[in-house]
Amino acid sequence: MTTEKTCFEEEAVSWRFDQRIGGSSIREHSTMWTDKHRGIRVTQEELLCKNACGYYGNPAWHGLCSKCWREKARPTGAPRQDTRPKNDGTPVTFSKFEEKKNIEKGHRINTMRRLFWGSPSSPKRQESSEDHTKALKAFQSLEPGDFAGFLKVLRSPPSQRLQSQCTAFLNTVEAYHDLPVQKQSDLVQDFYMSFSEHFSSFSEAHVTQIMEHVEKLTMTRLHKWVFCHDSCDDEQKDLLLQRRIRSLNWVTPQMLDVPFPNKSTTVTTDPFLPAITAIIEMDAKRAPQDKLACVSKCSHHVFEALSISNSEPANADDFLSGLIYVVLKANPPRLHSNVQYVIRFGLPHSLMAGESGYYFTNLSCAVAFIEKLDGPALNLSPEEFEGYMLNQRTPAVGEKRQKTASETQQLLEELKGRQEKLDKGMDTLNMQLQNWVQTVHSQLDEATSQFALVQKEIMSQADVSHGSSSSSQDASPQGDDKNQFLQVLTDQHAGPKDTDC
Repeated sequence: MTTEKTCFEEEAVSWRFDQRIGGSSIREHSTMWTDKHRGIRVTQEELLCKNACGYYGNPAWHGLCSKCWREKARPTGAPRQDTRPKNDGTPVTFSKFEEKKNIEKGHRINTMRRLFWGSPSSPKRQESSEDHTKALKAFQSLEPGDFAGFLKVLRSPPSQRLQSQCTAFLNTVEAYHDLPVQKQSDLVQDFYMSFSEHFSSFSEAHVTQIMEHVEKLTMTRLHKWVFCHDSCDDEQKDLLLQRRIRSLNWVTPQMLDVPFPNKSTTVTTDPFLPAITAIIEMDAKRAPQDKLACVSKCSHHVFEALSISNSEPANADDFLSGLIYVVLKANPPRLHSNVQYVIRFGLPHSLMAGESGYYFTNLSCAVAFIEKLDGPALNLSPEEFEGYMLNQRTPAVGEKRQKTASETQQLLEELKGRQEKLDKGMDTLNMQLQNWVQTVHSQLDEATSQFALVQKEIMSQADVSHGSSSSSQDASPQGDDKNQFLQVLTDQHAGPKDTDC
């Protein structure tokens, strides 16, 4: 353990978490730092493999990528052919790299064949070419992320050999779960390589998609056997890292140069809270790709929080500083074990390149930075840093709490004034409502009385009209007889009427 730590400290120079952010360097370059270089400085070149192979390295592999680290960690007696140039300082050419990869691949395939099918001299199992073609077409037609469809195709009769290979491998690892965790990691990586050979005719994107399903199927079942294995000290390192992060709970975003919302920004909660939640969820996942998805989700939330907190576009320095702040505030459970689990059993392409590889490399850098965090990295003297670690100095925290308390008190007073104003308005409105109700009642009473008077007048007029109509009806027959008599006399004196004829 001491040797490993010393080796890591030697390799940490190449990762250079830029200790220039503290001490005299920060005073000498304060203007340049404020204008151009915020946060923890790690360049893109420092994230890449030290062997210049083009892939992302990792502090757990002393700055190497997974392929270069496995090549370096191979036992001395194991067959190996070194195809690297001898001390000429030039990077490995593509042809040399492919040659080395093919040699390593052949060795692993032979190992897996001996594991599942016996010695190389044993007869190879025959398989119908028609079934093989049908199985390949079924795998090729899968939609991205369709894990249920992958299981259905794998269990179909044409894919029986692939299913048997998976079952045999899983049963083997479970039977030999007492093997050292590094041996288990080698077995899993060899299985990935041998299984991917079945899809050599596919495009790289299709192979990646299928192998992600294979990884999820394999590691979901093997998680309980290989995660935080008894053969390693992951549990002890988890406790040490958790205590270390807990002892750094006084670190503020300003100490890490993390852009944080000010008074003019309308932010009601911590903008990094979604990122904190995402990184905590990583421990609940089983497959390495699901854990990487949580890391990517956390990183996206960090960029979103930085865009809210900072008027300028977020850069790589801001991102790493924000990620360190998130890890310190979240203190994720079993962080070391989760990182090692992804390193040992994740697909190589997920860690060496792409978005997930970049974010995971930054997470590993953040963990390594927290483990080596000291006063100069936070622009503090050794005495101040030691006082903070021993809880003897809390001026910044006390000032921050006092500022928060005063702001809260101000908000409470403002809310109290608004509440009093609202109460007065409610009382005024209540009085106006009561007056309006009284006015309506009085108007209603007046209208009712007027209606009664009008109704009485109408009734009296109706009685008078009824009496006059009765008298007129009695006199009308005599008048009618008189009129009829006059009409007859007139017709008699007029004589016959003239006609057209």
